Amino acid sequence: MIPLSHIEVGTTGCISMLPDGIEGAQLVRLGLSEGANVLCLQRLPGGTLVLQHNRTEVALSRDLACRIFLHD
Repeated sequence: MIPLSHIEVGTTGCISMLPDGIEGAQLVRLGLSEGANVLCLQRLPGGTLVLQHNRTEVALSRDLACRIFLHD
């Protein structure tokens, strides 16, 4: 597993593990659940990632992206 924070712009990954607690629940509400495929659209200054899942774009902080893991 690799952290979501290491994904390159223009590549896709499949989420394998989310953080526990409220953060994980909020991500599920946004459609980012285990097994979801995400596309990295942008890496902003400061480490923020802009992801696309289905037709939704979501911006995640670098700290949160470090706690979300993708399949190898």
